[in-house]
Amino acid sequence: MGDRGIRIGVSLAEPPPGPDPLGRLRDQLQTSADDGLASAWLANIFGLDALTALAVAGSQVPGIEVGTAVVPTYPRHPAALAQQALTVQAALRGRLTLGIGLSHQIVIEGMFGYSFERPARHMREYLAVLLPILREGRVSFAGETMRAEIGLTAPRDHDVPVLLAALAPQMLRLAGREADGTVLWMTGPATIESHIVPAITAAAADAGRPAPRVVCLLPVCVTGDPDGARERAAQMFSIYGQLPSYRAMLDQEGAAGPADVAIVGDEAAVAAQIDALGGVGVTDFVAAEFGQGDDAVRTRALLRDLAADADLARRSADTESTGPSGTR
Repeated sequence: MGDRGIRIGVSLAEPPPGPDPLGRLRDQLQTSADDGLASAWLANIFGLDALTALAVAGSQVPGIEVGTAVVPTYPRHPAALAQQALTVQAALRGRLTLGIGLSHQIVIEGMFGYSFERPARHMREYLAVLLPILREGRVSFAGETMRAEIGLTAPRDHDVPVLLAALAPQMLRLAGREADGTVLWMTGPATIESHIVPAITAAAADAGRPAPRVVCLLPVCVTGDPDGARERAAQMFSIYGQLPSYRAMLDQEGAAGPADVAIVGDEAAVAAQIDALGGVGVTDFVAAEFGQGDDAVRTRALLRDLAADADLARRSADTESTGPSGTR
């Protein structure tokens, strides 16, 4: 898994309809923290508002990073999102990572009624407002699609790392130059190695920024019936094979659909596939668990073991880098 170990996290499931959804989300988060997982991530789709939910649930569960994967940008002015993110970061005492993304034309135009024209320009201007406010507390910017002349007094005791859902070349360059990394979905190892990591790493280096974080989310199931698991993945995640941005990544991978990039098999096979992601430049692996019954138990047990191994690898690397005297 590399010298420091790939960090292991999980994707939090949207609580189904019923009482106390935030309490059930908190319970998921607590279980993930108890299992020693490094991070837990919540999507912002049509259910709970991810940032609000993580502020409530995450403030009750210390010690684990929480992230959004991802908050769509178009419906929220970047200054408003910055204010919310800074407030959530204060509630979480520095454990929030803000993942943002464009969403999809069918959502932004068809549902919200915004233009999805030139999305890379939109994101470039969005970051030109969002990042200065997060980092400095104020911004003065006038672009083609975005304007802001504002300062915030929201607390900035902790930095808010920003990850950009970046798949296309322009977005990867933007993520490398401006953000702290990328958060991926439905992107297989060959594409990460040949397309994602080289582009974002080069952009960060050219801008004099640190090596970017590459957070990879994929469906995972430890099972003795991999064919059955792939059938289930094909049904559960079918929509992602139809959305243009993910379809492009699947085509680049040579995958017929989402089931072909799902990580399935027995413990050894799944561990090897996650380890291989670390070898191609993934810094964080986030499991979208989709097993049922015994498969679900086996999947979480393996993730728990991998997280412990990764933590041990990082501790060993820290010891080697500091030496016995504690000096570097």
